[in-house]
Amino acid sequence: MHVLAETAAATVRPTLSPEQLRCLYKQNSESSRKNATRKGLWTAVAAYLAYSFTDYLFIGDVVQYTVAGRLVVGIAALCVLEFLLYRKAKADTVDMAAALSVLAAYLVWLLTGQMTAVRDAFSYYMVFGAIFMMSVNLFFSFRFPVALAASATNVLIFTGALYLFAPMLLLHKLILGAFCFSCFVFTSYVNLQLNRERYKVFLNALEASLQQAAADERGKALLHLSNTDSLTGLENRRAVDQRLRDHWQRWQDDSAPFAVLLIDVDYFKRYNDCYGHQEGDRCLIAVSELLRSVAESWGSIIGRYGGEEFIVITPMPNPERMVELAEAMCAAVRALAWPHEHRRDGTTVITVSVGVSYTRDESKQVEKVIHEADRALYAAKAAGRNTLVVFDPEDPESSDDSEDIAATLKIALDHGLVSLVYQPIRNVQTGKTDAVEALMRLSMLDGTSVPPVKFIPVAERTGSIVELGRWAIRTVCRDLLAAHLVQVASVNVSPIELKTPGFATYVAATLAEFGVTGARLAFEITEGVELEIDQDVVRCISDLRKLGAQVWLDDFGTGFAGLSWLRLIEFDTVKIDRSFLHDCNTERGKRMLLDIISLLRNRGVQILIEGVETIEHQRLMQQYGINQIQGYFIGRPAPAAQLEADNVLQFSMIRNLDSKRLFRNGP
Repeated sequence: MHVLAETAAATVRPTLSPEQLRCLYKQNSESSRKNATRKGLWTAVAAYLAYSFTDYLFIGDVVQYTVAGRLVVGIAALCVLEFLLYRKAKADTVDMAAALSVLAAYLVWLLTGQMTAVRDAFSYYMVFGAIFMMSVNLFFSFRFPVALAASATNVLIFTGALYLFAPMLLLHKLILGAFCFSCFVFTSYVNLQLNRERYKVFLNALEASLQQAAADERGKALLHLSNTDSLTGLENRRAVDQRLRDHWQRWQDDSAPFAVLLIDVDYFKRYNDCYGHQEGDRCLIAVSELLRSVAESWGSIIGRYGGEEFIVITPMPNPERMVELAEAMCAAVRALAWPHEHRRDGTTVITVSVGVSYTRDESKQVEKVIHEADRALYAAKAAGRNTLVVFDPEDPESSDDSEDIAATLKIALDHGLVSLVYQPIRNVQTGKTDAVEALMRLSMLDGTSVPPVKFIPVAERTGSIVELGRWAIRTVCRDLLAAHLVQVASVNVSPIELKTPGFATYVAATLAEFGVTGARLAFEITEGVELEIDQDVVRCISDLRKLGAQVWLDDFGTGFAGLSWLRLIEFDTVKIDRSFLHDCNTERGKRMLLDIISLLRNRGVQILIEGVETIEHQRLMQQYGINQIQGYFIGRPAPAAQLEADNVLQFSMIRNLDSKRLFRNGP
């Protein structure tokens, strides 16, 4: 059994020796042993006094002495026990005192009982001494050495009394002595097994507690991992969402306002492309550590909300505090002076844009606070980045309810709330419509029209643009190209669509379904500040060109990436932004437009001018040798049905003209 116990001990804690484990067992069992001894002694004293009745029956002539002895020993034993417990004596001391009390009780009973005149009855009555020995081994939780010594002493006392006081045959004495010795061996063995079993139970309990502790540690570690961003060590989005709910509950219960800051690292995708992802990770770690130190100094919570975006939750005793915190974070990142030489805005270090929102009486959901911070961040990036914007509910630009637009976009296709109109692109030389541009329109459930400048950003932020874009491609192929209403139709695509896996595959399947060749479908990519040169975008554009589809660069000259895109991709057509044409009322504006036209002609691409709204605009384009133009003077956006009617009218006019010529010239 000792071997098994030591094996179990080695399994539980290999770093602890058997001796150390026994010491630990002794320490852990101190309290339980003292409680068990106390309970056992009180029970033993009660039984000891109760046996006064048998004294009355068997040795009644000396019962007054035996009962007095029992009372003195019992009360003294309990007093000593309680005194030791009061003094917080060790369990070994308490056990020793209890064992001596049992021996004293037996001796006192023998000495008082042997004075009886009924010597023969007392000779056999002495066998009750085995009860004292059995109580030491079975009714207490003494350690085996103490129990063995006490019970062996009890046997010696019984044997001595048997041969001194018992007037019986030697054979009878041997029988009683053998009975007492047998009880000693049996109860000592039981005590040994009980002690070993207690030790084994301790080892099992220790193993279970260690396993539970290890499981708790693993659970804490897993919880920490599930709530921690693996790269930066900040709280991740899951943990931050819980923090937001906690702050929101305090706002609801105790009116404790808080603010939310969304922080985005400017041009980080370009940083990754130019410096590599490992350097990008180093940059994020450095920025996150800096933001953490600033947030903690302001008593705020910070987490990584995804990609290069961080979120800060801060108490807001006054509106000035959240602005000061946002400014401190922007300034700290600028002071870090982490190099970013490949930015497109003239800045050469890493900076951040910050969008700030806060709880107000109008705040009905925590999601609304986050959405407002996201809109403020979007405005900060649109304002040139490296700045902060606080969401202003009174700002006319914020008056539209984006939540309603986002909800409408989710059901727009099922309820027919989106439609396409087509704006013609005319060839100045031939006077014919070479192509049309598909433009999306959205109506709310009450019939209110929402301009694209409002619903397109919402669609991009919510991801609805992917489904809407695919619907637009399919509609153009089915209603225009397959019906041969126009030769070429262009569709605007978002960078989000180009990054979506399977976009080119969907285009290929749609073209095949309607039997349309790729050259009749053009994709307009807007050159804006939000279109960063991303490898996924470049790869998708390459796949579209392999399908034969045309790729146009829209709004050329309005962003920073135009020349980079011209260097990377062979565009079929470049659309010069309308602002350059409208600036031609000055000589400087004309020279700028001519320079852009010269640049594009040297690149060998087709040029299309947007914003032709007057006859003077058209004549100027003819003077500059531009063939393709687009604008309200050429034609306003119209549904597909009107395009079909215009084609019928144009075909009828051509037939009439041909008939008149034939009538004048003769057969």
